[in-house]
Amino acid sequence: MHQVNLQVKIQANGQCAGICIEKTAKVVFHSRRQRMRRRTGSHVIRTSDGGSTAVTVNLISLIAAAVVLSFASCGAKDGSAESRCCDHHVGATLGTSIPDEPKIPEGFVLIPAGSFQMGDQSNPPVGDDDELPVHAVEVDAFYMAKYEVTKGLWDKVRKWGVANGYTDLEPQIFAGWESASGKANNHPVYQVSWWEVIEWCNARSEMEGLTPCYTVKGVVMKTGTTVPDVNWGARGYRLPTEAEWEKAARGGLIGRNFPWGNDVIYSKGNFSISAEKADQMGATDRHPSYVTDDEPYTSPVGSFPPNGYGLYDMAGNVAEWCWDWYGEYSEESQTNPNGPASGAHRVVRGGEWNSMPAKCRVAFRYMDDPDCEEFETGFRVARKVNPRANQ
Repeated sequence: MHQVNLQVKIQANGQCAGICIEKTAKVVFHSRRQRMRRRTGSHVIRTSDGGSTAVTVNLISLIAAAVVLSFASCGAKDGSAESRCCDHHVGATLGTSIPDEPKIPEGFVLIPAGSFQMGDQSNPPVGDDDELPVHAVEVDAFYMAKYEVTKGLWDKVRKWGVANGYTDLEPQIFAGWESASGKANNHPVYQVSWWEVIEWCNARSEMEGLTPCYTVKGVVMKTGTTVPDVNWGARGYRLPTEAEWEKAARGGLIGRNFPWGNDVIYSKGNFSISAEKADQMGATDRHPSYVTDDEPYTSPVGSFPPNGYGLYDMAGNVAEWCWDWYGEYSEESQTNPNGPASGAHRVVRGGEWNSMPAKCRVAFRYMDDPDCEEFETGFRVARKVNPRANQ
């Protein structure tokens, strides 16, 4: 069993030692992964004058590190002067740098890794048969966009994409309707096919210098309708899987029907109510705040409170494409599922501005042909978690 002994001079007021020990432990573990040559010996973390004690950090067991952390309380916060002091002394002492913590991309939230129960968990069940059986799903951590992709963002990427070989992103007119429409730049884009969304994700990735996720025979997918391969390890933009979408939509709540709980609350999302209830309320069956001009009655993204993870519009506004082919659930537990290997329809989630509340539940599933462009359907993007900042 290999050990590194750390002799720590503890400040009399206890403000620095704890965080020094914590950060030193991180460096030791990180250094071992890098197979540093200097693995033995005593190291001194130099802080203010005061008493000292010897601390043993066991590289094999995290429990030992936890014991070390527990004996010295520290008031320093990450980013504080004390924390930066510790970074300097620990890095200088061990001859290495503190590994960067993950940096959440702007406009995204971190969805933590973990297991959740996927499917309709109401008792008795209120959903459709395809929401059953409820099954355990484990997913890795990932980033999810806070907002649905807006018309303004779509157009910005589209313009770059068309000039760089993504010719399918050119607006098309079908029966008087223009593809990739939106009521305003801050409203969600709609009438986008699944294929266009895949290509848009690649275009945005390339525009921002990231590795695209979708390829066909090893070539970045820019046009066409050949089912792409997915590089799940790429840092670029992609659609969430159906499992990722549901975990994110639940916002950390367990067994609830909506991102906010079980009650139908009209102030929580842009969805519809029954004509009978509308009459009782003296209101329209569409959300009264957004029945303006012609359909669709979308709302600016972020108009309603976020869920527990900080995501907006996970119920209503526009439905959202997912990566997966549509298929039946299995009762078996799964890890990072990404749907059937083939199919005829792609999964759509979340409900929209003209959906009844039942279709805005987090477990509700439906599907559409990947060629379809509906004025109820848009999307949001996901990204792989980056273990190091600024990459």
